[in-house]
Amino acid sequence: PPAPAPRLRQPLLNPQPGKLPLESIQVVLEELRKNGNLEWLDKNKTSFLIMWKRPEEWGKLIYQWVSKNGLTNSVFTLYELVSGDDTENEEFHGLDEATLLRALQALQQEHKAEIITLDDGRGVKFF
Repeated sequence: PPAPAPRLRQPLLNPQPGKLPLESIQVVLEELRKNGNLEWLDKNKTSFLIMWKRPEEWGKLIYQWVSKNGLTNSVFTLYELVSGDDTENEEFHGLDEATLLRALQALQQEHKAEIITLDDGRGVKFF
């Protein structure tokens, strides 16, 4: 009979069960950053935000809703956009404010929106 395969004492990529080596974690995080799904929150790269969708993708969804409903040249508060009854069935409903602002900034760069200051906070005008 053939000799049994030698058993490894440690998994090849995982020296400690349940722990991913730091190098591997850094590779994954860098890939997420390159794809636009991760943003470092500090210079030392110890804190980060992982986003399900890139800000541009959220912006596109929001602008599609605005266009589909004939709402260009309209002004909305940030609250109305993510918490209002009109957006209840939209994917961006309930989006956190930081992600919403990133999405609106992406639209602003495309000249499709302008983030404005209103009496009761911030809003956005769509073009």
